[in-house]
Amino acid sequence: MTIAVIDYGMGNLHSVAKALEHVTEERVAITRDPRAIKGATRVVLPGQGAIRDCIGELERTELTGLVKALLADGDKPLLGICVGQQMLMEKSEENGGVRCLGYLEGEVKRFPADMIEQGERLKVPHMGWNRVEQHHMHPLWEGIPTGDRFYFVHSYYVAASHDAEVFGTVRYGDVVAHVATGRDATFAVQFHPEKSAAMGLRLLANFVAWAP
Repeated sequence: MTIAVIDYGMGNLHSVAKALEHVTEERVAITRDPRAIKGATRVVLPGQGAIRDCIGELERTELTGLVKALLADGDKPLLGICVGQQMLMEKSEENGGVRCLGYLEGEVKRFPADMIEQGERLKVPHMGWNRVEQHHMHPLWEGIPTGDRFYFVHSYYVAASHDAEVFGTVRYGDVVAHVATGRDATFAVQFHPEKSAAMGLRLLANFVAWAP
């Protein structure tokens, strides 16, 4: 029983692994070995920084095809985190346009630079704690109240095409960002559960227990 945290050179790998180890006795492995990833019980796809770099490193490490196959097969739980959520979409506005993995329909958009709230300009990136409203029920929300706070660091946000694939939203200024998305055995979040205190650990524990 192994949880594979995919190591393609991007993402907060060790913090994610340590948080998972805190909630499970299963072995947690940071790996880029295709055999280890294929043989794992469940998989985590992290991501941090520019999406073009993340997509590029996934290709450079020759893991793009494997990740697409895992998504298409849907035979084991997969959790995307931060840019790991964004990469599941069709495209991103970042860097003039980036083609993503295309697992979910929709795109990744940049927060407007001129958002105002209560007379003050909102900062981009959106950084810090914000309330996540649960849009649909999901096993990963078990024991987590809707409206609870999670930790974010992002300048771009997911706008999914299908309501049924949106499980959580956050309002930042005039934007309603789709911060939890998924389908079948895949669930992905824009926030960092490994940095989100008790509720973040609860979500990771729910992922470990999830049997879609």
